Amino acid sequence: MAQSEVRGEAPAVEDTMSLKPKASDMPARSGRHGGGRPPGRAQTDRRRRRRRVLRWSAIVLAVVILGTAGAGYAYYQHLNGNIRKGARANGDDSKAHRTAPNADGETPLNILLIGSDSRNSAENLKLGGNRSHAGDPPLADVQMLIHLSADRESASMVSIPRDTRVDIPECTDPETGKVYPPTNDIINVTLARGGAGCTLLTWENLTGVYIDHWMTIDFAGVVRMADAIGGVDVCVKQNVWDHPTPQVSGGSGLKMRAGTHKVKGKQALQWLRTRHAWGDDLMRARAQHMYLNSMIRTLKKQNVFTDTGRLMDLAEAATKSLKVSEEIGTVKKLYDLGMQLKSVPSDRITSVTMPNVKDPDNENHVLPDEANAHKMWQMLQDDVAFDKNGGKSESGKAASKDKPAKTPSLDAARLGVLVQNATRTSTEAAVQQRASAIGQVLVQKGYARAQADTSGSLAEDKTVVRYPSADLEGDAQAVAKALGIPMSAVQKSTGVSGVTVVVGADWREGTSYPKQSKPKAGDLPANSDAVNGSDTTKCMDVYSVYQW
Repeated sequence: MAQSEVRGEAPAVEDTMSLKPKASDMPARSGRHGGGRPPGRAQTDRRRRRRRVLRWSAIVLAVVILGTAGAGYAYYQHLNGNIRKGARANGDDSKAHRTAPNADGETPLNILLIGSDSRNSAENLKLGGNRSHAGDPPLADVQMLIHLSADRESASMVSIPRDTRVDIPECTDPETGKVYPPTNDIINVTLARGGAGCTLLTWENLTGVYIDHWMTIDFAGVVRMADAIGGVDVCVKQNVWDHPTPQVSGGSGLKMRAGTHKVKGKQALQWLRTRHAWGDDLMRARAQHMYLNSMIRTLKKQNVFTDTGRLMDLAEAATKSLKVSEEIGTVKKLYDLGMQLKSVPSDRITSVTMPNVKDPDNENHVLPDEANAHKMWQMLQDDVAFDKNGGKSESGKAASKDKPAKTPSLDAARLGVLVQNATRTSTEAAVQQRASAIGQVLVQKGYARAQADTSGSLAEDKTVVRYPSADLEGDAQAVAKALGIPMSAVQKSTGVSGVTVVVGADWREGTSYPKQSKPKAGDLPANSDAVNGSDTTKCMDVYSVYQW
C-alpha cells in the first residue's frame, strides 16, 4: 500500500532498557542463602516474560497487517489492470430509452453479454476455429441480454441467434475512427463494425430496450472461467460426438456419454460452441442457457469468501477474461454486479431465445417474429417478470405513472409536425400512404402544418413521438394526446429536428391508435423456448448423425 493510504502507524518499538527491572522492583535480599531467589520471584519473572512476548507480538502483528494491506492494495490494482475497457456505444443513432423508475424509485439493469469468436491470439487459435480466420475482425457469435428487474427479485436472459438479419445502424470504430454506414445484415457482424458498442446500439434499435453495459468474452476466457468455477454440470440424452461428417464440415469436438457430466476447461468451450449435434443454431442457444443456469446454481452453492484460493482464482479469471464497457471497468463494480445477480433466486431466472421465423431470402438466416418478439421487448421495457413465481406483485413494485404533461410552447396551428411511415417489418412491406393518412388526422385536429415525410419508409415496432429539445416536450405530448398515443411513447431524440410522429408496425391501419394490452408476468410467447433457472431436469437431445 502506498504510504498515503496508511491511516495510522505501527506501535513504536520500546527502548530495550525499559524492559530491565527497575531498582525499586528488586526485592531486598534475605534468608540464609544471601543471593538466592526470594519467594514469588519466579512468578514475577514469568509475568515480565509474558508482557515482553505480548509487546513483540503486537509489533509483529502490526508489520504483518501493514504488509498484507500493501499487498492487498497492489493485488487490487493488479486485478483492475487486467480489465480491458471500451466505449459503451459507438454511435448516436439509438432509439432506446430508459425504463421509468418503479414506485420506490428503482430502475432495471440491462447488460449485454457478447461471446467473441476471435482467433487473434495463439491461445484462441489453439482452442478452436478455422486458422484461416486468424487476424480477421471478431464476430459476435453469442449475444445475450441479461435483464435484472428494478427490485432485483427476478432476472431474464434473452438470446438473439447469431444469424438473425437485422438493420444495423451507423457505427464508428473507436480504435481506428472508421465510420461504417447503416446496413442490413446478420447481427453477428456488428462486433466487426465498431466493436461491442455497435452490437449494443443494434440491440437497442431492435428491441427499444436501453442497455446499461456490455461485456465480451472470448474462447480462452470461457476456459479460464470454467476452470476457476470448478466445472459446470450439463446433461445429454444420448451419447454425443460433434465431429465433421461427409456432408457437414467442422464441429466443436464435444464427445461424451449420455447423462450428466461436469465440464470445465476446453470441454466447457466445446459445449458452448456445439451446434451441429444439437440440430441447429437455435438449439445451441438452449444449450448455452442450460450451461449458464447451471453455472449460476453452482456459484450460489459455493461460498468463495471462505476459500481464499478459489476467490483469487475467480477474480484472476474474470478480470483476465472480460472486456467491459468503461463505466463498469473496476473490480468493485464487477463484484457488485455479480452480487446482484447472485441474489436472485434460481426459480426467478428465465432464459429465452428471441421468437424468430425463417428468412425467405436465405434459409440459413432467421428474422424476428415481429408480433411475438415485440411482446417480449415490451415485457423488458415495462420490467415485467418472465416467470410467474413472484406472486401477485409480478416484477415487485408497481411502475410509476407517466410524467405530468407540460405546457406546449406553440399553438397547434403554428407547430410543424413531421409524420414518418415506419410500418415496414422484416416480413411485411410498408403500408402505402400511411404517413399521409395520419398527417391528415393531425390537420383535422388543428395541426395545420403537419406533413408526411416522403423520403422513404422506415421500420419500427412501436409508434412513438420524438422531439429534439426540452422546449418542445410539451408540444410532443400534446401531439401524442391528439392521436391517442400514450405519454410513455413520447421520447427525446437527437435524431429529429422537430416534433416527429413515427407510425410503427403496431399501427398499420385505422386513424385511432389501437389500445395496447399490457403483458403479464410469465406470459411469454410459445416460441421463446423458455428455460427456468431452477430446472435441473433439462438434457439436450442429440441429432442422430452425431450419436455414437
